[in-house]
Amino acid sequence: MQIKLLTIAAALALAFAGVAQAQYTQPGASDKPRVGARADGTPDVKPSVDRKARKAEHDRIEADYKAAKAKCGPMKGHEKEICEADAKGKEKVAKAELDAKYDPSPRHQRKAEEQKAEGTYEVAKEKCESNKDGASACKKEAKANYDKAKADIKAKYAKADAKRERTAGTGGTGDRERSKP
Repeated sequence: MQIKLLTIAAALALAFAGVAQAQYTQPGASDKPRVGARADGTPDVKPSVDRKARKAEHDRIEADYKAAKAKCGPMKGHEKEICEADAKGKEKVAKAELDAKYDPSPRHQRKAEEQKAEGTYEVAKEKCESNKDGASACKKEAKANYDKAKADIKAKYAKADAKRERTAGTGGTGDRERSKP
Protein backbone atom coordinates (compact mmCIF):
# COMPACT_ATOMS: atom_id res chain seq x y z
CA MET A 1 0.00 0.00 0.00
CA GLN A 2 2.81 2.40 0.90
CA ILE A 3 4.57 1.67 -2.40
CA LYS A 4 1.44 2.61 -4.34
CA LEU A 5 1.11 5.87 -2.39
CA LEU A 6 4.77 6.72 -2.96
CA THR A 7 4.42 5.95 -6.67
CA ILE A 8 1.33 8.18 -6.97
CA ALA A 9 3.04 10.97 -5.02
CA ALA A 10 6.13 10.79 -7.25
CA ALA A 11 3.98 10.84 -10.40
CA LEU A 12 2.07 13.90 -9.16
CA ALA A 13 5.32 15.66 -8.29
CA LEU A 14 6.71 15.02 -11.77
CA ALA A 15 3.47 16.18 -13.38
CA PHE A 16 3.48 19.46 -11.46
CA ALA A 17 7.16 20.00 -12.25
CA GLY A 18 6.42 19.50 -15.95
CA VAL A 19 3.56 22.02 -15.85
CA ALA A 20 5.73 24.56 -14.04
CA GLN A 21 8.49 24.07 -16.62
CA ALA A 22 6.04 24.53 -19.52
CA GLN A 23 4.76 27.81 -18.06
CA TYR A 24 8.24 29.29 -17.68
CA THR A 25 9.47 31.38 -20.60
CA GLN A 26 12.85 32.89 -21.13
CA PRO A 27 13.11 36.62 -20.53
CA GLY A 28 13.26 38.52 -23.81
CA ALA A 29 11.78 35.63 -25.84
CA SER A 30 8.67 37.65 -26.55
CA ASP A 31 10.81 40.40 -28.11
CA LYS A 32 11.56 38.20 -31.12
CA PRO A 33 9.07 38.28 -34.03
CA ARG A 34 6.85 35.25 -34.33
CA VAL A 35 6.71 33.15 -37.45
CA GLY A 36 4.24 34.91 -39.74
CA ALA A 37 4.98 38.33 -38.29
CA ARG A 38 7.25 41.09 -39.50
CA ALA A 39 10.20 42.42 -37.53
CA ASP A 40 8.18 45.49 -36.50
CA GLY A 41 5.57 43.21 -34.89
CA THR A 42 2.78 43.65 -37.45
CA PRO A 43 1.27 40.52 -38.95
CA ASP A 44 1.93 39.53 -42.55
CA VAL A 45 -0.57 40.70 -45.16
CA LYS A 46 -1.60 37.19 -46.17
CA PRO A 47 -3.44 35.41 -43.35
CA SER A 48 -2.12 32.05 -42.32
CA VAL A 49 -4.04 29.11 -43.69
CA ASP A 50 -5.59 26.86 -41.12
CA ARG A 51 -4.76 23.57 -42.79
CA LYS A 52 -6.95 21.51 -40.49
CA ALA A 53 -10.01 23.67 -41.20
CA ARG A 54 -9.33 23.58 -44.93
CA LYS A 55 -8.90 19.80 -44.86
CA ALA A 56 -12.10 19.44 -42.82
CA GLU A 57 -14.03 21.53 -45.35
CA HIS A 58 -12.54 19.52 -48.23
CA ASP A 59 -13.56 16.27 -46.53
CA ARG A 60 -17.05 17.68 -45.93
CA ILE A 61 -17.36 18.56 -49.63
CA GLU A 62 -16.37 15.04 -50.63
CA ALA A 63 -18.79 13.53 -48.08
CA ASP A 64 -21.59 15.74 -49.43
CA TYR A 65 -20.78 14.57 -52.96
CA LYS A 66 -20.83 10.91 -51.93
CA ALA A 67 -24.15 11.41 -50.13
CA ALA A 68 -25.67 13.19 -53.14
CA LYS A 69 -24.42 10.47 -55.47
CA ALA A 70 -25.84 7.80 -53.15
CA LYS A 71 -29.25 9.48 -53.46
CA CYS A 72 -28.96 8.99 -57.21
CA GLY A 73 -28.46 5.22 -56.77
CA PRO A 74 -32.10 4.09 -56.81
CA MET A 75 -32.95 6.33 -59.78
CA LYS A 76 -33.03 4.98 -63.33
CA GLY A 77 -32.06 6.24 -66.78
CA HIS A 78 -31.81 9.94 -67.56
CA GLU A 79 -33.05 10.94 -64.12
CA LYS A 80 -30.01 9.22 -62.58
CA GLU A 81 -27.62 10.84 -65.07
CA ILE A 82 -29.08 14.29 -64.32
CA CYS A 83 -28.74 13.67 -60.59
CA GLU A 84 -25.12 12.53 -60.92
CA ALA A 85 -24.19 15.48 -63.16
CA ASP A 86 -25.75 17.85 -60.63
CA ALA A 87 -23.86 16.23 -57.74
CA LYS A 88 -20.53 16.34 -59.63
CA GLY A 89 -21.09 19.97 -60.66
CA LYS A 90 -21.84 21.00 -57.07
CA GLU A 91 -18.70 19.23 -55.86
CA LYS A 92 -16.50 21.03 -58.42
CA VAL A 93 -18.06 24.40 -57.56
CA ALA A 94 -17.61 23.82 -53.82
CA LYS A 95 -13.94 22.87 -54.28
CA ALA A 96 -13.29 25.92 -56.47
CA GLU A 97 -15.00 28.16 -53.90
CA LEU A 98 -12.91 26.57 -51.16
CA ASP A 99 -9.74 27.45 -53.09
CA ALA A 100 -11.04 30.99 -53.56
CA LYS A 101 -11.81 31.25 -49.85
CA TYR A 102 -8.38 30.18 -48.65
CA ASP A 103 -6.36 31.80 -51.43
CA PRO A 104 -8.36 34.81 -52.58
CA SER A 105 -7.11 35.78 -56.01
CA PRO A 106 -8.74 36.71 -59.31
CA ARG A 107 -7.63 33.38 -60.75
CA HIS A 108 -9.46 31.38 -58.10
CA GLN A 109 -12.55 33.60 -58.27
CA ARG A 110 -12.63 33.14 -62.03
CA LYS A 111 -12.22 29.38 -61.71
CA ALA A 112 -15.15 29.23 -59.27
CA GLU A 113 -17.38 31.15 -61.68
CA GLU A 114 -16.28 28.96 -64.59
CA GLN A 115 -17.10 25.83 -62.59
CA LYS A 116 -20.59 27.19 -61.87
CA ALA A 117 -21.18 27.79 -65.57
CA GLU A 118 -19.80 24.39 -66.51
CA GLY A 119 -21.91 22.60 -63.89
CA THR A 120 -25.05 24.34 -65.09
CA TYR A 121 -24.19 23.39 -68.66
CA GLU A 122 -23.60 19.72 -67.83
CA VAL A 123 -26.95 19.45 -66.01
CA ALA A 124 -28.72 21.22 -68.88
CA LYS A 125 -27.17 18.79 -71.41
CA GLU A 126 -28.36 15.81 -69.39
CA LYS A 127 -31.85 17.28 -69.16
CA CYS A 128 -31.85 17.79 -72.91
CA GLU A 129 -31.06 14.14 -73.53
CA SER A 130 -34.23 13.13 -71.70
CA ASN A 131 -36.22 15.45 -73.96
CA LYS A 132 -36.77 13.27 -77.06
CA ASP A 133 -38.59 15.70 -79.38
CA GLY A 134 -36.39 18.82 -79.02
CA ALA A 135 -33.05 17.44 -77.88
CA SER A 136 -30.91 19.17 -80.51
CA ALA A 137 -32.59 22.56 -80.03
CA CYS A 138 -32.32 22.19 -76.28
CA LYS A 139 -28.61 21.34 -76.51
CA LYS A 140 -27.99 24.32 -78.78
CA GLU A 141 -29.70 26.61 -76.30
CA ALA A 142 -27.72 25.13 -73.41
CA LYS A 143 -24.47 25.58 -75.36
CA ALA A 144 -25.40 29.19 -76.21
CA ASN A 145 -26.10 29.93 -72.54
CA TYR A 146 -22.79 28.32 -71.56
CA ASP A 147 -20.86 30.29 -74.19
CA LYS A 148 -22.51 33.53 -73.02
CA ALA A 149 -21.61 32.79 -69.40
CA LYS A 150 -17.99 32.05 -70.39
CA ALA A 151 -17.81 35.28 -72.42
CA ASP A 152 -19.22 37.26 -69.47
CA ILE A 153 -16.61 35.75 -67.16
CA LYS A 154 -13.85 36.48 -69.66
CA ALA A 155 -14.97 40.09 -70.04
CA LYS A 156 -15.25 40.52 -66.28
CA TYR A 157 -11.68 39.37 -65.71
CA ALA A 158 -10.15 40.88 -68.87
CA LYS A 159 -9.30 44.14 -67.09
CA ALA A 160 -7.56 42.29 -64.25
CA ASP A 161 -5.66 40.11 -66.73
CA ALA A 162 -4.53 43.13 -68.77
CA LYS A 163 -3.38 44.94 -65.64
CA ARG A 164 -1.47 41.86 -64.45
CA GLU A 165 0.24 41.52 -67.86
CA ARG A 166 1.30 45.18 -67.85
CA THR A 167 2.85 44.96 -64.39
CA ALA A 168 4.53 41.63 -65.15
CA GLY A 169 6.08 42.97 -68.35
CA THR A 170 7.69 46.06 -66.82
CA GLY A 171 10.64 44.40 -65.10
CA GLY A 172 11.54 41.37 -67.19
CA THR A 173 12.45 40.60 -70.74
CA GLY A 174 8.90 39.46 -71.50
CA ASP A 175 8.37 38.63 -75.16
CA ARG A 176 11.33 40.67 -76.31
CA GLU A 177 14.03 38.71 -78.01
CA ARG A 178 17.32 38.64 -76.16
CA SER A 179 20.30 40.00 -78.03
CA LYS A 180 22.78 37.42 -79.19
CA PRO A 181 26.34 37.63 -77.78
